[in-house]
Amino acid sequence: MNQPRQTGRPLRVVVADDQASVREGLSLMLDLLPDIDVVGSAADGRQVLDLVAELSPDAVLLDLHMPVMDGIEATRRLTAEHPEVAIVVLTTYADDRSVLDTLRAGARSYLTKDADRMHIAATLHSAAAGLSVLHPQVQATLLAAASGTAVSDRPAQRLPDGLTRREAEILTLIAQGLNNAEIADRLFLSGNTVKTHINRVFAKTHSRDRAAATLYARRHGLA
Repeated sequence: MNQPRQTGRPLRVVVADDQASVREGLSLMLDLLPDIDVVGSAADGRQVLDLVAELSPDAVLLDLHMPVMDGIEATRRLTAEHPEVAIVVLTTYADDRSVLDTLRAGARSYLTKDADRMHIAATLHSAAAGLSVLHPQVQATLLAAASGTAVSDRPAQRLPDGLTRREAEILTLIAQGLNNAEIADRLFLSGNTVKTHINRVFAKTHSRDRAAATLYARRHGLA
């Protein structure tokens, strides 16, 4: 069993993802931070269980869709066998079933892979301290579940001019008056990612500035 975490030392983390490039990139990115020490990496849920038993980390950064044993079953096993280890899910998927099953299995936090490294690091520290951090889309899923209406049951909104769901989300926040930093904080994105999305929104909506984009959003029911 883990000893209580000593304050002042780096957070000890195991990274799990079946894609080698993602796993290695996350490990390198987080290990460069002075307050995080990546002590191991795993390609499937079975390896995660073995590494946690061997290395006694403070937290696990876990993908859901992995071979041998998926992230949900690994979360369930880790919660039962190592309840002191914080589990943070980082995945591409934020559908109703994945979110609810993972949180029920014992994950403390749930992020999608467009989160930048500072948000991931802050979430790992928060989870190790017993707090939960959820991506805004995950929060919406939970609220929908609480009201008895799954997000996937709602009619899909047809977006104009080839806007993606993320671009429409950012356009809505622009129309609400949020600046780039506020949008990045709301959506757990880096400033550069937000800027790139905004440039695409402006190009697709033929908007010269935020005022024009806001008018576009209002005309198309996105404000």
